[in-house]
Amino acid sequence: MSKVPLTKRGAEKLQEELQYLKTVERPRIIQAIAEARAHGDLKENAEYHAAREQQSFTEGRIKEIEGKLSHAQIIDVSTLDAGGKVVFGATVELEDEDSGEQLTYQIVGDDEADIKAGLVSISSPIARALIGKEEGDVATVVTPGGERNLEIVAVRYE
Repeated sequence: MSKVPLTKRGAEKLQEELQYLKTVERPRIIQAIAEARAHGDLKENAEYHAAREQQSFTEGRIKEIEGKLSHAQIIDVSTLDAGGKVVFGATVELEDEDSGEQLTYQIVGDDEADIKAGLVSISSPIARALIGKEEGDVATVVTPGGERNLEIVAVRYE
């Protein structure tokens, strides 16, 4: 499996979630299973089945995070110097040429993407149109609503 790009901040968030699942959630679920077992007949014990289902979900999430981190290529954006070009991890200030709308996006890994927070996936149409461009360039993005021309106002590595 190839390496998947991930920002340093994204990797830290995954590490925090992994730590929480292992040190807080897992022991809490084990305790809930033990309490449910103490109630007797496991066939008709809804608490037991719910706790086991929660345990299965949590263990699956732990494995998923560990897998993502093991295949991640962690990129520290603050050490990048791409000479003003838009690259993975860059924060890009844009202006929509048609509406004049000001937009700011950071290009991040697929697992970190959150459009409401201004984090766009490296595989999104917007990021694909921006990669390799510089300040002053115009990127044409094909969206479901039609083409949008976005002028790159500034590129930051933070």
